[in-house]
Amino acid sequence: MGGTKNKSPAQKDKAQSSDSKKPGKKGKKGDKVEGGSPKAEIVVTLTDQQASKFLKGAKVITVQELARQTGVKVSAANAYLRQSLKNGTVKKVGGHSGHVVYQPVSA
Repeated sequence: MGGTKNKSPAQKDKAQSSDSKKPGKKGKKGDKVEGGSPKAEIVVTLTDQQASKFLKGAKVITVQELARQTGVKVSAANAYLRQSLKNGTVKKVGGHSGHVVYQPVSA
């Protein structure tokens, strides 16, 4: 329907001169920038040492909270808590629909 308005010759010259003053050129979206912030590293395995740091100070534990605090995947935290439940180091105290709340067993 309506196109863009034609620029006057003065505006065209101004746009060309401002483009030539800009240093460098824009890179593609996928280009890597040096010095950019690295992404968080996600670990697949959870050791007893990592988990014990979090477990000793927590009143209750969820899978998501353990994964977030230790920096591992949720699946690794879930596997660790299920194994700890079998070993007797944690007990199930609540939760529903797959969201289980655990509590460390007092020694």
